[in-house]
Amino acid sequence: MSQFNVQKLGGVTVVDFTVASLMDRIDLEKLGGDLYKLVDEQDLRHIILDFSVVQYLSSQAIGILLSLRKKMAALKGSHLVMCGVGPRLMELLKITRLDVVFTVKADQKDALRWMERQGVK
Repeated sequence: MSQFNVQKLGGVTVVDFTVASLMDRIDLEKLGGDLYKLVDEQDLRHIILDFSVVQYLSSQAIGILLSLRKKMAALKGSHLVMCGVGPRLMELLKITRLDVVFTVKADQKDALRWMERQGVK
């Protein structure tokens, strides 16, 4: 079972996570590989990660997100945005200072507007 769905909205790819917990080591290895393929194999450069249903993130999941961000930062003109981050996850992002590292928007609509302001249609 996939841990996320992918949807293309114009030039933006939206990744909707479908599980409440991103904690299992084996599941996360597959998740990381699948996310990296979006960038490495499909050459997607404008990605929104929607965490609306996610309640828990492990340190391994955070590492995957940081690696994805690093991959995308190496690609000129790419954008990675997180949205739908609930209070529990936002607290985690603030504690780890990742709220400063990642662009975080309230919801998909907000994230899509932000992408448009960056010139992504």
